[in-house]
Amino acid sequence: MKFNRKALLGLGLAASLFAAPQAMAEEPTTDAILKTYADIALAGYQDALTAAKTLDVAVDALLAKPSEETLEAARDAWKASRPWYQQTEAFRFGNPIVDDWEGRVNAWPLDEGLIDYVDAGTYGTESDENSLYTANVIANTSIAINGETVDATDITPELLADKLQEAGGIEANVATGYHAIEFLLWGQDLNGTGPGAGNRPATDFDTANCTHDNCDRRGAYLKAATTLLVSDLTEMVGNWEENGPARADLAKSGLPSVLTGLGSLSFGELAGERMKLGLLLHDPEEEHDCFSDNTYNSHLNDAVGIRNVYEGKYTRLDGSVVEGASISQLIAAKDAALDKEIRGLLDDTVAKMEAMKTRGETVEAYDQMIAEGNAEGNAVVQAAIDGLIAQTRGFERAVALLNLEGVTIEDSDSLSNPDAVFK
Repeated sequence: MKFNRKALLGLGLAASLFAAPQAMAEEPTTDAILKTYADIALAGYQDALTAAKTLDVAVDALLAKPSEETLEAARDAWKASRPWYQQTEAFRFGNPIVDDWEGRVNAWPLDEGLIDYVDAGTYGTESDENSLYTANVIANTSIAINGETVDATDITPELLADKLQEAGGIEANVATGYHAIEFLLWGQDLNGTGPGAGNRPATDFDTANCTHDNCDRRGAYLKAATTLLVSDLTEMVGNWEENGPARADLAKSGLPSVLTGLGSLSFGELAGERMKLGLLLHDPEEEHDCFSDNTYNSHLNDAVGIRNVYEGKYTRLDGSVVEGASISQLIAAKDAALDKEIRGLLDDTVAKMEAMKTRGETVEAYDQMIAEGNAEGNAVVQAAIDGLIAQTRGFERAVALLNLEGVTIEDSDSLSNPDAVFK
């Protein structure tokens, strides 16, 4: 379910980076800013890849010896992998190579009945929009897609990527990436807006003591999905290496790509589609990490990733720091007060996200926060949304200051036309 629309900022001004000689001496060059940006992208995707490889090893251990301990270790590895990927989402929207690829690794929401068994009482048995709503490829060695009979005897990365991902042209048929893996590790969260996440038993992967049938195929699917995640992240690392295609594209598109990504993730995607929509509907199905109840962590790390890019500084998985010339330095050279304001807004958003994380760890999960009638929980989520909207306005002022053409910021009906959400 998508409500995103691109809204041109309509600044219509010729790009200009000229300033008075004194300010110019303090300004980083565009090339230097773009190099830092690309270096942070490369480091971020490398860290996401490292964490995904650790997840893949944990999945191997689970499948070799299914137990509650190895299942919990695989879940922990999945959670540990999320921050590093989420901090790379600031490179979306302005970079077509990333946006064309992103759906393979982080698409949501998903109709999980395509993959495995579901609870019919809460999930339903059919969908007018998706003929594969309950196709359950784990239980079926062949499925029909647009009149074609697809052989699913062997569950492989190629089957997931080439046949099942967005099968029938339907975005909800998410067969790959973090959320497909999340579903397989946790199962459905049947608690609504009550406490508790998904609770799949380890015996769902135990061929010697199998629950819910097809444990061998369920294991094969999980392994194929993690193998594919590692492969997809390896591809994106290559795109950002020296002379990689993403760097080449960035050299042509320049600073508008950077600001488009920061504004679009802040506003239309995170504040709108991932947060305000679920809050308006009070619907736990609109929670980003809905099977694991890890959503507050993912939202926090998106906000951290946005700040990383603006400030030109990223702390890596190993604790080392990648930093250099930044948009922040460029704005500060032209209007120190505006840069200070934007940095303050970014810090404020991260603080509000951290407050949401603290509540998630000590009081209630994110899906409980957005429940109808939970005024205090709703307010915590709304505060983070307000922070994201405010920092977007700061980015818009930065675009005006730099006289940048071609900057677009994703919109969301959830923010700009909420009545449409209920139609």
